[in-house]
Amino acid sequence: MSLVRVHNEWDPLEEVVIGTAVGARVPRADRGLFAVSYAEYGSPDQIPSGSLPKKIVEETEADLESLCRELALIGVKVRRPEPRDIAGEISTPDWSTDGFYDYCPRDVLLTVGNTVIETPMVLRSRFLESFAYRKLLLEYFSSGARWISAPKPRLADEMYAPDAPAGERLQNHEPAFDAANVLRFGTDILYLVSDSGNDLGWEWLQSALGETYTVHPCRGLYAHTHVDSTIVPLRPGLVLLNPARVNDDNLPGFLRGWDKIWCPELVDTGFVGEHPYCSTWIGMNLLVIRPGLVVADDRQPALIRALGQHGIDVLPQRLTHSRSLGGSFHCVSLDVRRTGSLESYR
Repeated sequence: MSLVRVHNEWDPLEEVVIGTAVGARVPRADRGLFAVSYAEYGSPDQIPSGSLPKKIVEETEADLESLCRELALIGVKVRRPEPRDIAGEISTPDWSTDGFYDYCPRDVLLTVGNTVIETPMVLRSRFLESFAYRKLLLEYFSSGARWISAPKPRLADEMYAPDAPAGERLQNHEPAFDAANVLRFGTDILYLVSDSGNDLGWEWLQSALGETYTVHPCRGLYAHTHVDSTIVPLRPGLVLLNPARVNDDNLPGFLRGWDKIWCPELVDTGFVGEHPYCSTWIGMNLLVIRPGLVVADDRQPALIRALGQHGIDVLPQRLTHSRSLGGSFHCVSLDVRRTGSLESYR
């Protein structure tokens, strides 16, 4: 039986991949990195390229080890990426760069049903990031999983428009998207069109998944990058929403009948350096272990209370440097297997 089986974001979790902070760094500046991740810094020479401070890496790795232990204690099988030289040169005939990190497996791989997809990531520095998971992918493939890779994008300079408004900086010349632009609701798949996922990426994903699924392109929701600090499915019929981004007009139609928790104001947990890599909304980036239990940041009491009012318990954990690294519990995890079957929740 395939070791890969995921139909939604909330069925009881059986196996998960948790990323690592080891070797984490900011790649050297290029047009794509500036356009997608650092345009608000004003110029590429403001990008803080190089290895991240030792304190960030060590404290984050300790936080991740704590998360892995707690998940294992409740019966979840935890896997980790392979060590590799993240600073090594990456090149094609069109460009050369160096690597980023293996902190966010959620960005690199997408699991839908018994299929695992290597996504056509939008940053050059992440072009070969799936290699950190190659042994796991081979194991999953040997178990009967379907393993496919989207066409590798060329990522030439014309793919990026740094001077365009947010949401228009990734051009539509070829399919490109990060897996974290996608959320699974059974037969309905939400796809965020943003600076980390273009329309051709949505069209490719619909083609790859076939008629069993409806991939819903969502525009005008959140322009910058990923969707998982904007919409967080908690269980059938209940969703956590970001009130700064989501409203009755832009909420995807298939979710309008669901009960809603509007995320309360979040505690600013701080960051290292002159600029954070993400906003305070990273505090709503939850990992659902099962309906009624999520992993959430222990520094967010208002959110924890709001979840509790809807019958959802919290496994409190911490990623001290989530704003510096650009990811919290959903970002650093990839659910490989959940119990349950494919259903429609409309």
